[in-house]
Amino acid sequence: MSQQSPPSMSTVPAATQPPTSAFVNGHFPRRRGLIIALSALAGFLLTVAWSAEFVDQTIGDNVANTLLGHDAKETPIAGVAAGIAFAFVSGLAGSFTACNIAAFGTVAPMLGGVGRRRDRLVQAMRPLGWMAAGMVVVSAVYGAIVGFVGTSMPQFSTAQNAPGSLSARSIQSMVVFGVIGLVMIYLGLAALGIVRDPFRRVARRFPNAPMVFMGALIGGFLIGRPFPLFRQMFRDAAESGNPLYGAAAFVLQSVGNIAIMAVLFLVLMSVGGRRLQAWFAARPSRLAVLTASSLIVAGVFTFLYWDVRLLARREIIPWYPVAPWAD
Repeated sequence: MSQQSPPSMSTVPAATQPPTSAFVNGHFPRRRGLIIALSALAGFLLTVAWSAEFVDQTIGDNVANTLLGHDAKETPIAGVAAGIAFAFVSGLAGSFTACNIAAFGTVAPMLGGVGRRRDRLVQAMRPLGWMAAGMVVVSAVYGAIVGFVGTSMPQFSTAQNAPGSLSARSIQSMVVFGVIGLVMIYLGLAALGIVRDPFRRVARRFPNAPMVFMGALIGGFLIGRPFPLFRQMFRDAAESGNPLYGAAAFVLQSVGNIAIMAVLFLVLMSVGGRRLQAWFAARPSRLAVLTASSLIVAGVFTFLYWDVRLLARREIIPWYPVAPWAD
């Protein structure tokens, strides 16, 4: 009796392919076009409803003022210790700013926990740790650069944006968040099998590479972030002329940014991990849908909010729909 060879890639049904990375499990759902359309629509509607004033001032400023015990904007940062505390607190306060919503798109691939509650928590903490590693590297490098040459960088400027023009600070934000948004959209399409997985080769040797990369994207938020409390920290690090202080402050800012998300995620895994496991196991394509939709929503939101809606706010393009409370 002759042995049958295993099926080749060409004979595997189109809806199921071998997994290639943490973001692409190979179980592609039907009606992928509908999933893409609904996810893109959700991302667009978020840009219409999102109020930067509410999350920056009503939430961000109040959180920072409460934790620091004084007016965060009006009180100068006095010394390294105060700067370190300010960095972490302002990171916490910025957990729900416009750019940080994109970070929630990174948790979907981690929702397939197995085993007992303790095992699920350990399994969830590993990818969070790899994501934090990528974030820390980018944050530290950028912070060191700010501490060395920051006073000549666009984010150091406090000049007001004039209608009909873009400041260097705005251009930097548009470029950084535009790239991050497009990358997330691509990763979402890869999770659905529409485009090739960019990690298909590197993940064979380094399976945690996708989470390290996603952490690097989160660290990249600091390169474009216009959040007022962040700019205050930026100016303090730049004026210090100390690359080590700049690196430490920026790392703590990023850690503060994801701390709340990480805690909420671990609580979710602890309380509902078993049910989630059973739900995903019953139909593995559900995880692909969750991964893809979260990344596409986050990517569309990030790109449209920072690259299109911003142009309308600067009166460079004639109009962009904005909810009455978000104007």
